[in-house]
Amino acid sequence: MSVSSKAVVLIGGPSKGTRMRPLTLDTPKPLFPIAGRPLMWHHIRALSMVAGLTEVFLIGFYEDAVFAPFLKDVSREFKNLSVKYMREYQALGTAGGLYHFRDTILRGNPGQIFVLHVDICCSFPLKELRDFHGTHRGLVSMLGVRVPTETALKYGCIVPDPRTKQVLHYVEKPEGFISDLINGGVYLLEAQGFFEAIRVAMVRKSQQQAEDPYMYQDDLLRLEQDVIVPLCDTKKVFVYETPDFWRQIKSAGSALPATALYLNQYHTTNPEMLAKPTPSGPEIVEPVHIDATAQVDPSAKIGPSVSIGPGVVIGAGVRVKESIILDNVTVEKNAIVSNSIIAADCRIGPWARIEGEPLKPTSVEDSSTKETITILANNVNVARDVLVRCCIVLPQKTLTSNCHNEVLL
Repeated sequence: MSVSSKAVVLIGGPSKGTRMRPLTLDTPKPLFPIAGRPLMWHHIRALSMVAGLTEVFLIGFYEDAVFAPFLKDVSREFKNLSVKYMREYQALGTAGGLYHFRDTILRGNPGQIFVLHVDICCSFPLKELRDFHGTHRGLVSMLGVRVPTETALKYGCIVPDPRTKQVLHYVEKPEGFISDLINGGVYLLEAQGFFEAIRVAMVRKSQQQAEDPYMYQDDLLRLEQDVIVPLCDTKKVFVYETPDFWRQIKSAGSALPATALYLNQYHTTNPEMLAKPTPSGPEIVEPVHIDATAQVDPSAKIGPSVSIGPGVVIGAGVRVKESIILDNVTVEKNAIVSNSIIAADCRIGPWARIEGEPLKPTSVEDSSTKETITILANNVNVARDVLVRCCIVLPQKTLTSNCHNEVLL
């Protein structure tokens, strides 16, 4: 019989996600569409498949109204889950937010708590993580991911015991290389013991602030640095290494490979989300998601790795590949969109070309957006025959001449 569990998704607030701009100027990062669904929908879909898990809490410091429509949608779609948003009225840090809402989270005495960071794209092997957690007597099981050696320093690096998988050493963003196994931002925690560990971390931080107020100037209690690191030192953390896909979503550019990864996953998890070729429809190079309300001319060619949102109109002869096209965009005849993100209410004129550099969807590298893909923010108009290559274009602009490797304010 499985242990009772709940889940928390840590979603941050408006001061986070600034590297996703200009895409997050109008849409909060947790709600930005990845593969046709909001980023955190993928977390909730995975949690909905965990046996015995019925309650999910979203913790952040956005206004309540921001998530009301999303909560309504997921409650309708995932009827086995109660999904609630709990708002911090000031930033408390990732562990501080958990502790602030501890009474609500621990109501009903759940044995275990899943904790997921929102800014990741992942296969979310939660059943495997739970099975692994049952093999040891620690407080925490964390998801581990192998990354290229040259990128490991950007993450929390893990040195495990090769036999028991107990974490012997853990460092957030080390100055020198210690391991290519990194923290994937997904945890399974023993509920009572872990909240006691947060309490101990709060006391420790208060003492440190009293002793050296200049070094410890903020009140944020961070999950990794303040809680996980000391637990690793006391040998209470174990790591489950996943061979499946994982990617961090920090910059706007990372939305495209994340979309490609989730679209490929839909073949097994959500085949109904994928567009299928039909004799009377456009040419589809799978995988592709096309919203039911979009209009795509039969002579267009779409894919691979394309997500097309509600109300989009794709004209005759249009070619779209490895791109995200958001709500109510019009792409006129014979235009090309590749390796680009087109935000809501844009219009791309006939024979225009919107292009970026080809993607590496299997990489976990969170590369800079600049000079890699093209992003058109909301309400951008691109005139006939204009080429826009590797540019970031802010809202409400009209482009009448070619541009390359520019940020257009």
